[in-house]
Amino acid sequence: MKLASLRIITQDIRQSVQFYENVTNLTARWYTEDFAEFSTNSITIAIGSTQTMKMFGGEQQAVSEGHNNTIIEFMVSDVDREYERIKTLTDRIIQEPTTMPWGNRSLLFSDPDGNLINFFTPVSAEAIQKFS
Repeated sequence: MKLASLRIITQDIRQSVQFYENVTNLTARWYTEDFAEFSTNSITIAIGSTQTMKMFGGEQQAVSEGHNNTIIEFMVSDVDREYERIKTLTDRIIQEPTTMPWGNRSLLFSDPDGNLINFFTPVSAEAIQKFS
């Protein structure tokens, strides 16, 4: 089994795609007006409008209300430098860069739909080795 992508469902796809373009410095590839993707070397992040949920065989629409039980994580080379950039893009900072007990320095913020995003840099010897 291979984890292929993570999909975010949003009511305002243009706002979400623009946010992720700014945060990741990647350009989205639009497939339809309701679906776009960002590809990294490790995963694809897909963003779909709530309309795409109907294509899965039901009339139920997903409603984005912030999903605080999932965190989308990006390993970055310098979380403190990223913090300086991210705080100019959003006021949704939940935790400024903090060194966690497991050896990562982490910045936690949320996207326009309330999904949590963690930018982290391994800083302890064990964490650096884990990700090398």
